[in-house]
Amino acid sequence: MVKSSRTKAADIVIALACVVLIFICVLPLINVFARSFSSSEALIKNEVGLWPKGFNLDAYKYVLGDAKYTWALAWTAILTVVCTFVSLFMTTIAAFPLTYDKLRGRKAINTFIVFTMYFNAGTIPMYLLLKDLGMLNKPTVLIIPYTLSVFNMIIMRGFMFGIPDSLRESAEMDGAGPIRTLVSIYLPLSTPVIATVALFYAVGRWNGFSDALMFMNVRQWFPIQLLLYNLINAISSIDTTTLEGFAPPGLSESLKAATITFATVPILLVYPWLQRYFIAGVTLGAEKG
Repeated sequence: MVKSSRTKAADIVIALACVVLIFICVLPLINVFARSFSSSEALIKNEVGLWPKGFNLDAYKYVLGDAKYTWALAWTAILTVVCTFVSLFMTTIAAFPLTYDKLRGRKAINTFIVFTMYFNAGTIPMYLLLKDLGMLNKPTVLIIPYTLSVFNMIIMRGFMFGIPDSLRESAEMDGAGPIRTLVSIYLPLSTPVIATVALFYAVGRWNGFSDALMFMNVRQWFPIQLLLYNLINAISSIDTTTLEGFAPPGLSESLKAATITFATVPILLVYPWLQRYFIAGVTLGAEKG
């Protein structure tokens, strides 16, 4: 099929717009990366652009040499892996039964589930509930309360709706129960949506800090993003950062940039591994259901 000149021109405009958007998204990251390798003098004078000035590794030496940063990164990685697997399990066992047309009360269940997307109790009732359950200031408070995302469950349910019913019926004729059908047929065919939902959960947990900010007061269990949040708030002056033990004098701005890089790069490395599943999972999950 030969494209018309108007279509080609539209494609060029779209491509240029995409390039501009990519630059808008990437340039701030490059600037932060450059600032993390720059000297304090260059940062104070605001001389750092897209390339480090006064190149040094002092900020990274401080971050990697401080146990609270390395432990926060390791703990966040552990937390992300655990939360992702638990959330995938909960999302799968919530989505799969809703693909059965013969499930009693399916419409009512769907209504109740979607209702929670628009209305919730709020932060204070959540805090009081977690307090009564004895979960405050414990690692489980960062895992259990937000285990299931209704949005991700709807995506997975929609994808599973697209799997032919004939496959399930064939398995049932061979004596397979719901669990066997899920494990043998639905999960292998749902790799794209599982990878997509896993990426959503992993990024959400890695970048999350509001739950730790509200429900966690034990520094040992602070995720890296909460540590970064406290660091950025504390770096209002060199005296404050020195007093709080965040940084030695003259290192605050480069340390802030290094910590941001330190907390951002690991999750960025996950995207290339899941990219090929991402679009398929989202679009197929939105086709039906």
